Amino acid sequence: MGTDDNIRNKAEKATGRAKEKVGDVTGDEDLRAEGQEQQGAAKAREVADEAKDKATEAINKIKGASKRD
Repeated sequence: MGTDDNIRNKAEKATGRAKEKVGDVTGDEDLRAEGQEQQGAAKAREVADEAKDKATEAINKIKGASKRD
């Protein structure tokens, strides 16, 4: 995962947490739910980015192994 993506996802999760907290304090269920949704979307992007990175690593290992043969 690129550094920019990592920073963006962390910022998105922090914003979502803030919205959720404000929604809790003010009793605004829509804002609370929006915050939870925003956090979930950021987490999903993190998981997808990590899976992509692991797949790239595996492909590179395979390529490296085939070059030695």
